[in-house]
Amino acid sequence: MWLPQNVVALCLSCLVLSTHGRDRVSLRRSNDHTGRCQYTFTVDNPDEASFYKAEVTEIPASRLIQEAGQNHTDMSCYYHSAAVPPRLPLSIYILLVLVSVGEPVLHRKVDSVTGKYGVWLNKTVWRIDTVGKDVRQLFAHEDMEQFAKGFSMKVLVLPVPVESTGATLYRDSLYYQRRHRRNMHRYDLAFESLAGRLELPYAGFHGQHPYSWGVYTDIDLAVNEQCPWAIYSPSKAKGAIVASQLDPESLEVKRSWETNIRKNTVANIFVISGWVYTVASYTAPDTTVNHVFDTATGQGRGLAVPFKNHYRYNSMVDFNHAQRKLYAWVNFHMITYNVRLEAG
Repeated sequence: MWLPQNVVALCLSCLVLSTHGRDRVSLRRSNDHTGRCQYTFTVDNPDEASFYKAEVTEIPASRLIQEAGQNHTDMSCYYHSAAVPPRLPLSIYILLVLVSVGEPVLHRKVDSVTGKYGVWLNKTVWRIDTVGKDVRQLFAHEDMEQFAKGFSMKVLVLPVPVESTGATLYRDSLYYQRRHRRNMHRYDLAFESLAGRLELPYAGFHGQHPYSWGVYTDIDLAVNEQCPWAIYSPSKAKGAIVASQLDPESLEVKRSWETNIRKNTVANIFVISGWVYTVASYTAPDTTVNHVFDTATGQGRGLAVPFKNHYRYNSMVDFNHAQRKLYAWVNFHMITYNVRLEAG
């Protein structure tokens, strides 16, 4: 498909600017006849890791689940279109695929027992220590320097308690699961109030279908560039991982995909564009990102992307699309990973 030169220049300029000059950038034209992407954008980071092979437990074939009366797949939620006018052809949108994960970078270690596992997010730097029976405190840090020193500029008390480490941030809202429930909540950080809630239909909760490390990680919320996601297993899936796109305002399920991977055989999951990735082990020092599910095709495949886990007991992994880094909470340690991404 031919594209005007000004369109190509616009895409390249926006993508180069988004790297802030930190990485080596290249763009090449491909001859992909499928129409998914005709240009390859590469951001290289120097960090590499060692190899570790692990297997996931598969169950019968994956399938696309659509709501009644809908006969098409909505692509709008995972095409990276932030720098591209929405009316341009779909073939120029860039789907970023994970190629490698760098060395872990330590930002802070928590000394108290409540910091063994939790969740942290970066815009203002938000943190929730999730050890406890009634987790409600959301700590806000002005920047990474203040975060590293342990200085919080304010502490918000959430109206209902948090379940485990599955919270995430999208735009100016915190999304999290309510303790002992399959309910998802949206907390508006600007107004410091509950802005929405919805029960995730038939989802396992409170230990029914957790990750392999346990601790009620049945519902894991994530984000890509344009919407929040829920990672869970409903009763009819019988332990298989289901990934659902959520409406950012109402939290209603827009689309869902059932994979063929059992949730309790993987340590964690993160989402990049329309790709759902699994981490093999939460304790092995040299583990891997060992499986990817492509929502465009409804198919999964095995991977062996090395993933360093120096501090053992990894309880949270999420991808930050603005910074293009993985955020993780590993046994009192809050760390990030640089990643190398290429167009899929």
